[in-house]
Amino acid sequence: MANKTQAKGKKRRGKGYPREGMGPIRRWLPSWRVVLATFLAFVALGIGGLVGLYVTTDIPEADEFALAQRTTVFYEDGETELGAFSELNRSSVPLDRISTDMQHAVIASEDASFYENAGIDVRGIARALWNNLQGKPLQGGWTLTQQYVERYYMGTTTSLPGKVKEAILAIKIDREQSKEEVLENYLNTIYFGRGTYGVEAAAQAYFGVPAAELDLAQSAVLAGIIPAPSAWDPSVDPDRASQRFDRVLDLMVKEEWITQADADSASFPSVLEPNNDNAFAGTNGYLVDAARAELLANGFTEQELATAGYQIVTTIDPVMQQAAVDAVDGLPEDRPENNHVGLLSVDPRNGEIYAMYGGADYLERQRNSATQDRAQGGSTFKAFGVVEAMDQGMSPDERFDSPAQYTIDNPGGQDIVFNNVDQRSYFDVPLTELTARSLNTGFIELNEELGPNNTKDMAITLGLSENTPGLDDGVGNVLGSASPNGVEMATAFGTLANDGERVSPHIVREVLDRDGNRIYTGDTSSERVISEETAQLSNYVLERTLLPGGTAADAALPGRPAAGKTGTSSGPMSAWFAAYVPQMVTVVDMYAIADDGSEALLEPFGGLYQIAGGNLPAQVWNDYMTVATADMEVIEFADVSALLAERRPAPTYTPPPPTEEPTEEETTEEPDEPTGSTGQPVRGSGEPRDQNASIGGTSSGGRADPGTQRR
Repeated sequence: MANKTQAKGKKRRGKGYPREGMGPIRRWLPSWRVVLATFLAFVALGIGGLVGLYVTTDIPEADEFALAQRTTVFYEDGETELGAFSELNRSSVPLDRISTDMQHAVIASEDASFYENAGIDVRGIARALWNNLQGKPLQGGWTLTQQYVERYYMGTTTSLPGKVKEAILAIKIDREQSKEEVLENYLNTIYFGRGTYGVEAAAQAYFGVPAAELDLAQSAVLAGIIPAPSAWDPSVDPDRASQRFDRVLDLMVKEEWITQADADSASFPSVLEPNNDNAFAGTNGYLVDAARAELLANGFTEQELATAGYQIVTTIDPVMQQAAVDAVDGLPEDRPENNHVGLLSVDPRNGEIYAMYGGADYLERQRNSATQDRAQGGSTFKAFGVVEAMDQGMSPDERFDSPAQYTIDNPGGQDIVFNNVDQRSYFDVPLTELTARSLNTGFIELNEELGPNNTKDMAITLGLSENTPGLDDGVGNVLGSASPNGVEMATAFGTLANDGERVSPHIVREVLDRDGNRIYTGDTSSERVISEETAQLSNYVLERTLLPGGTAADAALPGRPAAGKTGTSSGPMSAWFAAYVPQMVTVVDMYAIADDGSEALLEPFGGLYQIAGGNLPAQVWNDYMTVATADMEVIEFADVSALLAERRPAPTYTPPPPTEEPTEEETTEEPDEPTGSTGQPVRGSGEPRDQNASIGGTSSGGRADPGTQRR
């Protein structure tokens, strides 16, 4: 029995620890058989895990950032770049549009075994693992395929599991994608500094050439700075960039991409200075921002506009745009700093904006003078009275008295007094001349007959917002106490130019996605809001503004008919000129802003006694339109002789009251300060130019031929 017990004890000790016959330490260590078996088990598990990971890992959708491209804004030709929506600068190109020198330089510098390896660098992975075990940051992928995976699919990877997945994905992609596809995507996603992603953007930023034209020397520079582009940019560290340049050439010789003679003949190329211009700088910044705002209002998102790689084709004509900038820059040099000018030029037939001047520099002031800022319209609103009169069946030859002062009784309140700018009286004046001379009191009488509410409604019908500040039903609304913006005024006057069909101005013609598919088209639809007859007769009346004796006669375009209306507010705090030819309506406004952001007086400059719509705004209009219409067909306004005959008033005559003899003294250019429906000064006024000049035989203070007189 004892022998059996001893035998069992020996058997148990043989399988366990401590082991018999071993030293005091070795007796507790596992045998080599156990170690080998354990190691093989772990290897088998690891291989099984990697195989399982390989089988279960699918190639994911490309990382959004990897596909992100700069959205570019173009002029109307679709080729000339106007600006961009993001500092992200990436433009992907196919491999056949990347020079072979650039391809070979990158392979030699970053992954000499690219065409032979299976997508991973075992030594690189081991190095990354060792760094991780030492607590150091993980290194990135070492092959082009691994770098491509990181940038194109996974984003920056820092964890060990992430690196393992990256390696597995690199192997899988190497088996499923061609080397050419991997190289193409790598070259289109790698960061080259200067805000550029991809070789196309880098080639433009560093050398001003497309990637297809990169030569050997230029390619060596770009390939050399890939590991640290911001630090090794030749403009930052020329010595380091030169060392990297030599290194790349040596590697290209070693890999037999070039000969030693090629390397010896290559000299370090000249490199462009970094372009720090913001995409929104200068006058074009207002155009880019207007396009962005328009697309956001039509369903696009900020993220899409910044990263989707859209090609946005605007309606802006580069020649006309430069003409707009030149016209404003051509104002006298003593123009006050708080003086602001907006210009908006639109095709009234389809709403496309030809040109826009929103300010001198968007980075300095993010308010667009043409689309956002508002200024009191002054006598431009008399145009709405004219249109309403024509819509109610009145004749352009209807006659009105326009006394120096006109008082409206206001029961229970202060009487409302209106004045002509020169404090003179005019009697029996046809509506055409009343408009040309911009006589205030005559338009107040006209507005009383039309109904001020109807004049207000007509302004809204033509294009003004119902919420336009100051737009009311008072009898003084025809003198322009309301404050529209340039878009509203261009819409309103454009409706007249388009024979009564209203079109909304827009700056974006179309949007193409990165594949060239059209995904958005600007709205060119129109809506008839007044009859052709009303519009054409209104054009006939408003043409007189630019004819001899009109308040904007000096702005006339020789040989080209135009119509419009000047406007100056009281003070004056603003001055407008809105005028058009059948193919183009252009609105110019000038106003002043105080330091606290409130309205300020328009300080005179350029030797003028006072700013008025008929001087500097009309000058800007003429300077721009002379260039913008140079190649346009001359189109006449519709012939309204038959309509005039139908509406001609009966030839009755009522003698006017006695008046003082007209004097020979010329009037000043100072606008009047009429009062509105509340008895307070409004922004409307007459538009003086030379009120001793005559239209239709009427001199200052005199009378025209007998006709129907309206009171």
